Amino acid sequence: MTPQPPENQDKDGRSPEPGDGPGTPGASGGGRWSDLERPPLDVRALRRALLRPGSLWTALDVVDATGSTNTDLALRAAAGAPEGTVLVAEEQTAARGRLDRRWSAPPRSGIFVSVVLTPRVPQERWGWLPLLAGVATATALSRAAGVDTALKWPNDVLLTVDGAERKAGGILAERAGDGVVLGMGLNVSLREDELPVPTATSLALAGAHTLDRDTLLRAVLRSLETWYAAWQDADGDPVASGVQEAYVAGCATLGRAVRAELPGGRAVRGEAVALDGDGRLILATGDGVQQPVGAGDIVHLRPDTDGGGYS
Repeated sequence: MTPQPPENQDKDGRSPEPGDGPGTPGASGGGRWSDLERPPLDVRALRRALLRPGSLWTALDVVDATGSTNTDLALRAAAGAPEGTVLVAEEQTAARGRLDRRWSAPPRSGIFVSVVLTPRVPQERWGWLPLLAGVATATALSRAAGVDTALKWPNDVLLTVDGAERKAGGILAERAGDGVVLGMGLNVSLREDELPVPTATSLALAGAHTLDRDTLLRAVLRSLETWYAAWQDADGDPVASGVQEAYVAGCATLGRAVRAELPGGRAVRGEAVALDGDGRLILATGDGVQQPVGAGDIVHLRPDTDGGGYS
């Protein structure tokens, strides 16, 4: 008869930590073995892999649930959490996207992570951080999951499903004290009936090679560390660091007819033709003006086959 571990220990004899060990019931119908479909993250393995001497990452915690990892980590940053602090949640109940949009997802169905960064580059170049994070995420997913990724300006991660580009994740950067809290949400195992909107998707629906969230999170954080180091070594220069070139190469917005919904309720239509040195999207409008857009919601327009325009 195989000896069984004590009630408060895992089978390898170690005591479980938050986010490490048997999951709480309810993620996929309840019961002790509900974590077989959506297993919890292994916080100890993540720490062993990522918290290395000389690494950017200095601390990593996994919590069962929270409203928003960005909100929680901003409070930690204000209290002195150092650069490289990582907070991951198995579930977010009040996550925030751009324009303060709220969203949520089933427990353990995605990657919900925020990190503290204190860039040692001129602050006027900090606007490149969410774009850099998009490049890092797309690079990691292409390599680790074998999916066809693209970026929608400024911060959406797109996957191609049945020939259509759909949103699988997003990035949010917020000032916190002397640094920035950078958050990322990624749909991993969501089924069609679990998607928040019809235009969304997940790695599962895109046919990813792996849905192992430990593998994916390690890949994303290592990729982010690599791109962040190159950007800092170049003093935040998007050209010298290669960030601008990589973003342009992977951006699905450039070359498209778009509508920019700007703060204050104003909207501008035009062709997205370039990114400027500050990471702003340049629109060529119908009256010949090239307008930079630094903030707003971008809608990709489709050709209107009846009217000859775009809709």
